[in-house]
Amino acid sequence: MKKMKIFAFTAILALVVSGCSNSGSEKTASEGASGKEEVYEWKLGWNSGLENDSKGAAAKAFKEYVEKESDGRITIEFFPNETYATSPEMIEAVQVGALEMAIPGANELANVVPEYAALSLPFLTEGFEEAHAILDGPIGDELEAKADAQGFKSLNDVELGFTQITNNVRPIEKPEDLEGIKMRSPNDVSLIETFKALGSSVSTMAYTEIYNGLSQGVIDGQFNPLMNIFDQNMHEVQDYLAMTNHTYYYCYMILNKDVFDSLDEDLQKIVLEASEKAKVASRELIQQNEEEYVEKAKSEFKEITYPDLVPFQEAVKPVYKEVEEVMGAEIINDMQTFLEEKRSGN
Repeated sequence: MKKMKIFAFTAILALVVSGCSNSGSEKTASEGASGKEEVYEWKLGWNSGLENDSKGAAAKAFKEYVEKESDGRITIEFFPNETYATSPEMIEAVQVGALEMAIPGANELANVVPEYAALSLPFLTEGFEEAHAILDGPIGDELEAKADAQGFKSLNDVELGFTQITNNVRPIEKPEDLEGIKMRSPNDVSLIETFKALGSSVSTMAYTEIYNGLSQGVIDGQFNPLMNIFDQNMHEVQDYLAMTNHTYYYCYMILNKDVFDSLDEDLQKIVLEASEKAKVASRELIQQNEEEYVEKAKSEFKEITYPDLVPFQEAVKPVYKEVEEVMGAEIINDMQTFLEEKRSGN
């Protein structure tokens, strides 16, 4: 069952367009003759849980730091598990100023900034160190900067981890085992084309609808990091888990661009520092819990497989060429060149 939203999303947008919302940030006091400083009340939404979840950890770290360091000038209200709107709707709401902040997946944001789908390419990175090196370096800086022209600021990345495949049809040992399986994917061209190349039929649906889709047989399987699989209790309605680490999942903590630009320099600095705290908190939680979730999976799934990944890597090679027209060859080449140089020690 879909969760009841706080209010109709279309009504929010109508209010913004009609001018009933200004910068999207509620201000309870303003500078002037009274000498009072502006106080901001921001809403922050995302599509997973608050506890034992990396987005929740990032949100809490951000809120704690920004509220303390701003002396309460900025306060944050949470809307986890799509209780504000669906994740794609939250992106649009942040763009137009109806919602101040959100933590959407980079693959969802790729519908606005196509280059954000590049890190979703199958088997691009071989581990957390490589993924972090991309995001923490010049390529990551360039990716974040691309958001500015789209009405929001990408403050920092939030880690989710590497994805694994679950399904109810059969154990996955080789690429052919995925043929004919109805898989759920985010609306990300890299991921959709990956599973088409593996012979699956692909359906897109909201993250919070995956459980119902699996339990009702609308889809046979899905792929997510283990933390997300347990976050939405997918293990309750799935028999088979394949440990493939086929793509790295991450999000961006985004803030309406006009809201950020309206802050004085001190508050901007605090917000950026808080986003760094959020990034670190998400990565630490993933690292702390990864082994725990692997152990938990052993008792929750009927069968866990560890496929030889070389045949999978060969099967999805055409995907890299197929998605060039969507995100451009440059970002793909930049990431591949960077990783080749890193692996060679240059």
